[in-house]
Amino acid sequence: MKVKAKVKKGAVVVKLLAKHPMETGRRKGKDGKLIPGHYITELEGVHNGERVFQAELGPAVSKDPYLAFSFTGGNTGDTLTMSWLDNTGETKSTDVAIR
Repeated sequence: MKVKAKVKKGAVVVKLLAKHPMETGRRKGKDGKLIPGHYITELEGVHNGERVFQAELGPAVSKDPYLAFSFTGGNTGDTLTMSWLDNTGETKSTDVAIR
């Protein structure tokens, strides 16, 4: 997961690229068999113990989704934690310093 967080005009602007296959479970592989579904279901951003972003995703979202959002109350040097959970139970989390 690549995340950038930067303070602009009093708000923290976050840009995120989540590296994930986002397979729907309806596509067939070269062998003609269905590729099992594998997609992000929950995405969350936490700053100073408070949730500042939450999204519920599903199989209709494209591979390697890009998301952007902003929130107030963050300062340069603070840490933002972004994490996701997918339908197989796999999780990923990353901390990023706000610039």
